[in-house]
Amino acid sequence: MSLMLENKQGLIAGDGTLPVKMAQYAKENGFEVVCISLAKDNLRQLKKYCSKIYSCHPGEVNRIEKILKDEEIKQATFLGKVHKRVLLQLHKFDKRAIELLQEAQRLNDDQVMLLIVKEFEKAGITVLDQTIFIKNLMIPSGVLGKVKPTESQMEDVNYGFWLAKEMGKIDVGQSVVIKDKMIMAVEAIEGTDMCIKRGSKLAKKNAVVVKVAKPSQDKRFDIPAIGLRTLKTMKRYKADLIAVEANETIIVDQEKVIQFADENNIVIMAV
Repeated sequence: MSLMLENKQGLIAGDGTLPVKMAQYAKENGFEVVCISLAKDNLRQLKKYCSKIYSCHPGEVNRIEKILKDEEIKQATFLGKVHKRVLLQLHKFDKRAIELLQEAQRLNDDQVMLLIVKEFEKAGITVLDQTIFIKNLMIPSGVLGKVKPTESQMEDVNYGFWLAKEMGKIDVGQSVVIKDKMIMAVEAIEGTDMCIKRGSKLAKKNAVVVKVAKPSQDKRFDIPAIGLRTLKTMKRYKADLIAVEANETIIVDQEKVIQFADENNIVIMAV
């Protein structure tokens, strides 16, 4: 690793298991983690591994930056889901956050995150590649469970992979839902799970889900990830295959995810 890591690391945590995994692995490897929590669902788990936790709203840019400066944080990692709905409400956004959003030509993921990264850099804080502490969660290519894809499913996977990459080029979303070579849904602001729900309801059953990295993926934010919640959504709406991009996607709680896929006859694969 060419980058010299500081002993004291900042974690800007959205919801889900990924921020917890990062804090756990960092602590186990001798790092101190100071967390700025933007969500509430994982606070209890984060407390096990972080020396300090500050709860903030995503729009409190000045406060977040002040905490990082006061804690003398030089490197920080963004991990976890912060729902884009906050951009529609602007609730609790400080003046600086609103000015930043007004600077953006478009309010898609990359534009918003790049503005935040630039602000951090001005303050002397480097935003790290999201995978530095959790590289062990990246998935190599192959079928991960016992259930193998059929020939027609692979045709949908190949079509879905191409389509998702095209959508990624213009930063629309990372996931698509396909059935019988027809597009059921393309992920937009709602996120992967809601995209699966929407597309699978249209398909009725046997939908194929594909999730990829964007062609010009900035590894400081928005690395594609799936977990048990994704598979439970698929089961509920009768989707029966998920394909992710090999070596570019994180699967949280891999053993549980693969076991759930096997038990529910869902194909899980990396291509």
